[in-house]
Amino acid sequence: MENLSWTGALGPYLLPVMNVAAIVLIAAVIARALVSFFAWVSGADALPAGGATLTARRRGLGPTLDLAAQVALGIILVAALLIGLAGFVLPGTSKGILGWAALRFWPVWLALILSFTLSIRFKRRLGLYGKLMDSPVGMFGLAIVLFWVFTAIFAALIVTHDPLAQLSGMKNAVPGSALKSGAEGQFSWYLFGGDHLARDVFSRMVMGAQRVLQIAPAATIFAFMVGITLGLPAGYKGGKLDTLLSFFANLVLAFPVILLFYLLVTPEIVETGIPMYLAAVLFLFPVIFVTILINARYRTNPSRRNLYLGVALVIGLWAYVGLAFNQDPLGIWSMEPNMLNVFVSVVFVNSPGVFRIVRGLVMDIKARDYVAAGQTRGETSWYIMLWEILPNARGPLIVDFCLRIGYTAILLGTLGFFGLGVSPESPDWGSTINAGRRLLSVFPHPAIVPAIALMSLVLGLNLLADGLREESLKD
Repeated sequence: MENLSWTGALGPYLLPVMNVAAIVLIAAVIARALVSFFAWVSGADALPAGGATLTARRRGLGPTLDLAAQVALGIILVAALLIGLAGFVLPGTSKGILGWAALRFWPVWLALILSFTLSIRFKRRLGLYGKLMDSPVGMFGLAIVLFWVFTAIFAALIVTHDPLAQLSGMKNAVPGSALKSGAEGQFSWYLFGGDHLARDVFSRMVMGAQRVLQIAPAATIFAFMVGITLGLPAGYKGGKLDTLLSFFANLVLAFPVILLFYLLVTPEIVETGIPMYLAAVLFLFPVIFVTILINARYRTNPSRRNLYLGVALVIGLWAYVGLAFNQDPLGIWSMEPNMLNVFVSVVFVNSPGVFRIVRGLVMDIKARDYVAAGQTRGETSWYIMLWEILPNARGPLIVDFCLRIGYTAILLGTLGFFGLGVSPESPDWGSTINAGRRLLSVFPHPAIVPAIALMSLVLGLNLLADGLREESLKD
């Protein structure tokens, strides 16, 4: 079997065009920056007529350079799209590495098209999420985030090999290498090469997304429930409660985040049982939060309140016993010890930051007229905090939520890099980067591929947060 090239049969035709477009794009960007700089330094208002004319000419170049950059970028994107589409049309080795990779991600492309079609169609009914469709930055970030979310969901359909399988002759294989001795029906290439243990880098990258997205969003949700449950009364009531909770939050925040995160998952700390005790405390907060939320909302309707509370408590305590103590008799709620340690550490490290943000927002919002109106109606404090103040603080909290998922992904990658991830053989990106860095100067692909994946996910979350911030400010 023949090895694959990066761009396949279309490469000889499209690569020269892409190279020229890339040169034009870089030159246009640099020239645009220089024109803007000199126009700002010269200052048209402070110059005589000749200087003002020169400045006007420089500024007049701006639209031309912008157009050149946009055209060049468009050409690059169209060429890349054609190379990707070739994977759906051309046969075998003609697809190239990028064409085959695009074809393997077909469930992701289909899900993305369906998601954006429905989102744009019903954007006026989707609240803040729908308004995101009017923000180019937000849509681009959302597309990147959804790409990795759908990759994690459809990982089993995308991977080309078992991410833990070691195939003979594929140790440190370069991208596009054909299998030396593949079985019948087995995918014939290592698209992004092999690592130092002859495992497929492409498949490990795909499964690594599943690992990151199993922990980061769920742990961030738990941290928000802890921070909101404590931050609301601290900001609303103030006094000794606020002083005490703020002291403990500041105590945790005084430690460097990476160091604290590192200490909580080291074997010596794990042996003391501290993560288990933290899980017993922190995992109670989602149950407490939901219970208070339902009780505050349906306080005046006891029959519905009791029904909803009963269901919430049964499910919540069932999940609590399974996740915190691994004692679920049905085996539905459970967590591996290593994952539990990482999960608890993420919640513990992020909760104080969320507490500080919620507390500050509540202290600002509690002076608004609608809060005073709720107090006049005789509403309880928890009702005002959860159903009057919290919805009006959703914009900054949603933005912070997206950013914290990105920070958590970086923390998980850092733990994996230090060998403290969920398991030694796990395909998580941090562990893969750490394993590949030892031969980085000779075989860079095993480390670069997961590093780019991690960078793109964090970039997407940051862009999504920027888009959400822009739209939330318009409310």
